[in-house]
Amino acid sequence: MRNKFEVTGLFYQQGNYKCRKYLDIKRVDSNQNSPDVMVVMMNPGSSYPLDNIDDNTVASDAVPDKTQDQIMRIMDNSNFDYARILNLSDLRTPKSNDLYKFIKSSESKTFPHSIFDGKRREELKYLFVQGVPVIYGWGVNKTLESLAKSAIEAIDCPDPVGLKKAETLYSYYHPLPQVYKDQIEWVKVVTEQLKKRT
Repeated sequence: MRNKFEVTGLFYQQGNYKCRKYLDIKRVDSNQNSPDVMVVMMNPGSSYPLDNIDDNTVASDAVPDKTQDQIMRIMDNSNFDYARILNLSDLRTPKSNDLYKFIKSSESKTFPHSIFDGKRREELKYLFVQGVPVIYGWGVNKTLESLAKSAIEAIDCPDPVGLKKAETLYSYYHPLPQVYKDQIEWVKVVTEQLKKRT
């Protein structure tokens, strides 16, 4: 799947924290300059810049992770050429528990690490493309609830795509559940939802 797509991201550093503002997945040889689909997930996992520049002002080639492979599968199934990924938090860490600890800590208040923070409204307006399907997939941990609520309110999408946890307002299952069968199911269900919207 990875040989079909090119991945670029804007990586930056805030103090000791490595972050990523956004990630673009584009089909190889596509000249498209605007996303077909927006994806909102939890945080940048183990994806990193190929040039090893952690504090950049321009996008650079990135190494994708397994979660992004799931998005590529969705793109391939839906004939999409271009997806943009934004996250509830820009903090780069492959361990979810590290993110949860950070969110609960006073450190998380020292800079606006979420693109959905009111202080970053202009950035969000610039990066978020309106009028295309929006996939929600940040997971169901309660620590994320406040950030998820901010994202849903800021995006204001009446008909998002994703697997919503029953009897919750802000919880959408992550694209890469631990069980392989569930990973296949996530791709299947989201693909079917997208087909109904396009």
